[in-house]
Amino acid sequence: MMMALGMFVFGLPTLAYQELQRQTDWRHPSTSRVGAPPARQFLGRGDDQITLPGVLVPELCGALLSLDTLRVMADTGKAWPLVEGTGRIYGLWVIESLSETRTLFFQDGAARRIEFSLHLQRVDESRIDQLGSALETLGNILR
Repeated sequence: MMMALGMFVFGLPTLAYQELQRQTDWRHPSTSRVGAPPARQFLGRGDDQITLPGVLVPELCGALLSLDTLRVMADTGKAWPLVEGTGRIYGLWVIESLSETRTLFFQDGAARRIEFSLHLQRVDESRIDQLGSALETLGNILR
């Protein structure tokens, strides 16, 4: 297991990412002053984003159903716990976007190679009401 987002596990059998890109912002707005440089004030932490780009090659490893599962999770609008395979807990995250590019097609139109990029946004950990239900998502996938 590389990482888990809720009950979705990233790995070779499902979806393996090649990079983990994380950007964290801190807010320092400025106020103009006469005859002096702008004054800055630290307001705290800003956005925290993770991007997971990777390649899915259904012939070798990974499953097309994995991308559909992530889309169903995103459709719920819920926040999901993100936990690394090492046990590191990143907090609660929502799926902000998922893009894919399909190339190298078989005669029937199925793609041999699918490049994807998953964008996650961290949400306030006190918003427990947004925590996604694994059973609810599983029910939506099976419908």
